Amino acid sequence: MLEQLLKEERVILDLKSKDKESVLEELLEPLNLPEERKKLVLEALKKRESIGSTGIGKGIAIPHTRSVVLDDVYLVVGRSKEGVDFQALDGKPVHLFFLLCAPPQDPGTRYLITLGMIANIARKIIKSDEYMKIQDKREFIDYLLRMEKEE
Repeated sequence: MLEQLLKEERVILDLKSKDKESVLEELLEPLNLPEERKKLVLEALKKRESIGSTGIGKGIAIPHTRSVVLDDVYLVVGRSKEGVDFQALDGKPVHLFFLLCAPPQDPGTRYLITLGMIANIARKIIKSDEYMKIQDKREFIDYLLRMEKEE
C-alpha cells in the first residue's frame, strides 16, 4: 500500500523550514492543493498538533489529519538535515517527517493502515542514520519500501 502513496514528487530530501508551522506548510506544497483547501488542511494539522505533538521522538514526526476538502489519502515525506524543533516527545529535533492526510470517509481504512505502517517503518529506521545519507528520491523511496518489508 505504501508503494502507491510514495511518489518522487512528494519526497523532499532537503526541507528548508526551521519551525513547526513552516514545516507543515512546506510538506503540503507537493500536493498542489488550491490555496483555500491548503489553508483548511493546514488548520486541521495545526489543530491536531495542539492536542499533542506528532513528533514521536528519535528524530521522527508523523503529522496527520483528516479533512473534508481531500478526496484521497496523501503521503509526503520530508527530511531536514539540520532538524526542526517540533516539540517531539523526547525534546530532540526532528529530521524525518511523514505527512499523512486523508478524507474523513476512507472505505478501505487506508489512512489508519498507512499510519500503522509508517510507525512500524519509523521503529526500524531509527536504528541507523542511513536515511540521512540517501541523496536520490527514488533511492529514498526504495529504502522506505525495503524497511516496510523487513521483518
